[in-house]
Parts: sequence; C-alpha cells; structure tokens
Amino acid sequence: MKKYLIGYKPFLLFLGKFLLSYLLLTFVYESYLSQFDVKKLEIDGITQLVATQTKDLMVFLHYDADLKPNLTELGIKFFYNQRFMARIIEGCNGVNVIILFVSFVIAFSGKIKATILYIIGGSLLIYILNLIRIALLCVLMYHFPKQQHFLHGVFFPLFIYGVVFMLWLIWIRKFSLYAKTAIES
Repeated sequence: MKKYLIGYKPFLLFLGKFLLSYLLLTFVYESYLSQFDVKKLEIDGITQLVATQTKDLMVFLHYDADLKPNLTELGIKFFYNQRFMARIIEGCNGVNVIILFVSFVIAFSGKIKATILYIIGGSLLIYILNLIRIALLCVLMYHFPKQQHFLHGVFFPLFIYGVVFMLWLIWIRKFSLYAKTAIES
C-alpha cells in the first residue's frame, strides 16, 4: 500500500488540494447564498450584479435591454427589444465556474504571487465572458428562438468551459510548479 501511495503521490496531492479548495469555496459560497430566502424570491447580490451589468453592457452597445423583477418565480426577468428573453438565476452568475477554475489552479499551484494573480485575472476574464455570454444568448435567442435549447444547453456551456479549459492549460504549461518540474526533467 505504501508503494502505491508513494507512486501516486503527485496525483493524490493534486486531488486533495482540488477537493479541499473546491469544498471550502463551495461552502463559503453556499453560506453566502443561505442569507437569501428562496421562498420569498430573494435574489443574491452577485446574480443581481450580473444581470445589471449584462443589461448595462447591452445598453452601452446600443441594444434595447431591460430588467424587471420576477414576481412569480426566482430570478430576474431579462428583456431584449421589449420581449422577455431570459430568467437570470443564481446559476447564471458564473460563480460556480469560477470556483471550479480557482480550485484547479490551487491544485496545480505555482509561486504564490503568480497563483494569486492568475486566479484574479482568470476569474475576472470568466466573469466578463459570462456577461458577454448572457448578452449574446439573449440576442441569439431573439433571432433564433427555435435554437434556444442548443444555444443555452450546448453552445454556450461549451464556450465557457472551453475558455476555462484553455486557462487551465496555460496555467499548467506556463506557471504551475508542474510546468517547472516537467521542463527540468
């Protein structure tokens, strides 16, 4: 057994760091979310911010966008050209994707300064791309309503997770301690 533990030590360390950071960040986020009463249709501040910033982005780009409270179900109603296009809910705010990204970077940690800067930069990029994703999704669903399932369920998840995957690859190859040891051997 000891032989296997020694042989798989790098993988087990990665797995342990990933799970620990993922569970810790998820616990912190879930604790934050527990402040809001779902039965009273209370929306968390991050989701409200994402909805507002997505609307502001579209208005800045001269698109007709508006938000309205949803009085019947959890979420914020997003309108494009005066037509209801989406219900922005907690799952739309990108925090879970950022938690996954951060956990992976921590698991393949590098120098502390590089790790912190990459986490901040990568999280900011994911956040901004998520705003763009929601805006594009609303515009495309407006023009191609029959493609809603494909756009929301396939194309945009592939896009956002593809970006995260590319960020992970860049991190591993350029900045992580793994990259340093692979180059030296």
